[in-house]
Amino acid sequence: MALSFFRKDTKEAAQPGNAALEAFLKGYSIEVMPRTAEKVEDFRALLPRGTRVYIAHIDGTPIEDMVATARRIGAEGYDVMPHFPARIIRDKATLQDWVARYKDAGVKQGLLLAGGVAQPVGDFATSMQLLESGAFDGFQRLHVAGHPEGNKDIDPDGSDRMVMEAARWKSAFAERTDAQMAMATQFCFEAQPVIDWVNRLQAEGVKLPVHIGIAGPAKLQTLIKFAIACGVGPSLRVLQKRAMDVTKLLLPYEPTEVLEGLAAHKAANPGFGIEQVHFFPLGGIKTNAQWVTDNGGASGRPANA
Repeated sequence: MALSFFRKDTKEAAQPGNAALEAFLKGYSIEVMPRTAEKVEDFRALLPRGTRVYIAHIDGTPIEDMVATARRIGAEGYDVMPHFPARIIRDKATLQDWVARYKDAGVKQGLLLAGGVAQPVGDFATSMQLLESGAFDGFQRLHVAGHPEGNKDIDPDGSDRMVMEAARWKSAFAERTDAQMAMATQFCFEAQPVIDWVNRLQAEGVKLPVHIGIAGPAKLQTLIKFAIACGVGPSLRVLQKRAMDVTKLLLPYEPTEVLEGLAAHKAANPGFGIEQVHFFPLGGIKTNAQWVTDNGGASGRPANA
């Protein structure tokens, strides 16, 4: 599927004509970091009421900054879901301390993932170990990571054997926990490979609903940088091919076509496993939120609108 690199006319975008896309964007989530959240004066001017806001925990970020960000965003009326990267958590005592701090700030949700560092700093290496720790008892919602394009850290041979085995384990865990669970994925740029992957999950017996990762509007150069850092292989090749066209290199990327493709498939197949859209605002939170408002109608309307 081709990518759209052209910005819609503002007046036209403010009145979306794509009902499937508007429905698909309903209940979307978005990701921030403490330092980017600091730049937002009031999230209510950007996001719909009740939006789930993930808080990315980059190695080296003090837990105090993470908790303060969670407390602030929660106080503005949003569901907060901080990251728990297994490989940067030293031991169970540290994990329990983090969880206690978040609970004190009103947090009841978490994204559990292995994390981007190559070697664990302590006792944990996988999200499955975090799930088994018992530290998250009382949390209402737990999300785990998904990899539509595979993950060479887990499957260095280029297959997805271990990734799929882990997905089946997490799906089985979801059946024996009281917490609601879902799989939040890395960002993608093409609809058909995502459709094929979600259908394969179902065929493999994985029952976790998918919250599909989408890169928000950004410069193409920015997306290529993040795709390289995150190991997004097939999508990176698509972006590099587009970058060879200088005219497109200078225009902003918008996720219109990939989302329209997924939305159309969901409308035609209501049982399709994607439950929500999760945005990585690589071009900025405000830019991403405005794009959803322009293209998602009521599904993107800010809380104070």
